[in-house]
Amino acid sequence: MPINRRGRVKNWAASPWWLAVFLIVSTSCLGQKATKDTADLSQKFRLLRDTTRWQQRAAIPLDFPAHHPQGMVKIGPYFYLSSVEVIDRAAGRGVGHLFKFDEKGTLLADLKLGEGLIYHPGGIDYDGEFIWVPVAEYRPDSRSIVYKVDPATLAVTEILRFGDHLGGIVHDTKSNTLHAISWGSRTYYDWKLPPTGKQMVQPGTARKTPNPSYYIDYQDCHYAGNHLMLCGGLKSYPNGSTTFRLGGLELIDLRTHQPVHQVPLKLWAPSGRPMTQNPFWLESTATGLRAYFVPDDDDATLFVYDVFL
Repeated sequence: MPINRRGRVKNWAASPWWLAVFLIVSTSCLGQKATKDTADLSQKFRLLRDTTRWQQRAAIPLDFPAHHPQGMVKIGPYFYLSSVEVIDRAAGRGVGHLFKFDEKGTLLADLKLGEGLIYHPGGIDYDGEFIWVPVAEYRPDSRSIVYKVDPATLAVTEILRFGDHLGGIVHDTKSNTLHAISWGSRTYYDWKLPPTGKQMVQPGTARKTPNPSYYIDYQDCHYAGNHLMLCGGLKSYPNGSTTFRLGGLELIDLRTHQPVHQVPLKLWAPSGRPMTQNPFWLESTATGLRAYFVPDDDDATLFVYDVFL
């Protein structure tokens, strides 16, 4: 049984059949513009309930220090994970990363993003051509830079500088608009992208809308087709001397900023963290849905779950 360089058993190898299923069944559905797959995803998501059974398929150790993961997309057989490496938070020192790794958890590339005090990447999105990454100061009411990254070459283009902490970004390809969430996802920001896609977005053109949903704070969001955004997150609820942390997934209409379908996610990592503590990715399969989660920091694991619908 293969062992990674930290001496941890690679669980994916314990069941060789799983990799075959992974490669055959798994399809990248948010990596295309307005396709049947995105429609399948949003329709299937609406079938989820609080009683839905999620079946764990794998727990794949990441073979590199993941630091504090934030957002994740899957493009073909590869994953792209944004993460913040904190060196000295009080002094505003850190490094923003966009990691590329494969389905075995092996690191393939490490792209550094941000500048100076702006080193905290947030939730990310993939529109079929570019990965969109916001990087902000590690504090609310601060500053952000939004980049788009070519996943094949890792070439970086700066798109926007904005005077607030942007914790997640989504590209609505149908309306060619950018949608971002603030610290704690309490505020939505929207921008119309230039038709050519080559010009910088003017920050003063942002539309600002309060988030009407409160049961979770969004950590990572992805475009789900037809002006819909799928977000994952969590909320901590004090209960006497203890704290209960609940994760959840929400489908949001980007035109109205109203939730369309909300599902609590009663899944926790061995560490006790909700699976949606940090990044997630959800895709349509022939039998239902497949979800990927990286809830923990540093010595992290990619958890894979299936839902049969």
